[in-house]
Amino acid sequence: MQAPQRACTVFEKINKTVNEFNGYRKEVFVNMVDWGIPIGAGIAFGLGALGTGIAQSKIGSAGAGTIAERPETFGLMVVLVAIPETMVILGFVVAAMLMIMLT
Repeated sequence: MQAPQRACTVFEKINKTVNEFNGYRKEVFVNMVDWGIPIGAGIAFGLGALGTGIAQSKIGSAGAGTIAERPETFGLMVVLVAIPETMVILGFVVAAMLMIMLT
């Protein structure tokens, strides 16, 4: 008889510990929502824009030189300059999704 009661007591202690931990995590998450998600959204958008700026500066200068030598490559250079813009769009989408998580 003692063994089943002891096993039940161990499981009750584990359950109580888990519930206390979950309650602590909920409080931490509620406090994090105040500033963590907007900062994450800003970082997602800002780093995407920074990466795009660096990529476009290198592609744009190389594209200008290429167009000066061979004008028929203008269409290709327009496409190559537009490709990094997808990083800004992706950063904006991630930032919008993070801000939606606030509600």
